[in-house]
Amino acid sequence: MSDRAALLKGIRVWLALFVVCLVLSGATAFPLVHELRWTEGVLRALSAPRYLPGLMEWIARVRDGLDAVDAKYPFVLYGTDWLAFAHLVIAVAFYGPYRDPVRNIWVVEFGMIACAGIVPLALVCGPLRGIPFWWSLIDMSFGVFGVLPLYVVRQKIKRLERMGAVGVSG
Repeated sequence: MSDRAALLKGIRVWLALFVVCLVLSGATAFPLVHELRWTEGVLRALSAPRYLPGLMEWIARVRDGLDAVDAKYPFVLYGTDWLAFAHLVIAVAFYGPYRDPVRNIWVVEFGMIACAGIVPLALVCGPLRGIPFWWSLIDMSFGVFGVLPLYVVRQKIKRLERMGAVGVSG
């Protein structure tokens, strides 16, 4: 395998990993009410209330809120359906760099900017919505961990570009 082919394969593997994570993250926004009930049950079975009472209080509070919204105002959850859809649409955009990385590096850079934007969003909106700071840290980790594979992909694309790879759609 040539250096160019190996580089292209590495780019595609990292992009596939990122897209799978993005799709999974989005798909989990559809069944929030059921997921939270399931999560609370699993945590209780694992004795989490004894070891992580703050987490359990937060999970119970969020579940109570979602149950109330689901029972009385289910249309509010339509917003999380759109959140999930946005994840899926953004994932589709990464087909461009998968197909032709050099020409579509801008999609990777867009993703990196979006990951960076998670941090100020969590720091500003978290307190406004009554989100505990420790939970905002979890939210911010999505941006931090999301940017890592994209950074690797960008570096690999830049190396591919220096090799004179033009129109690498194979």
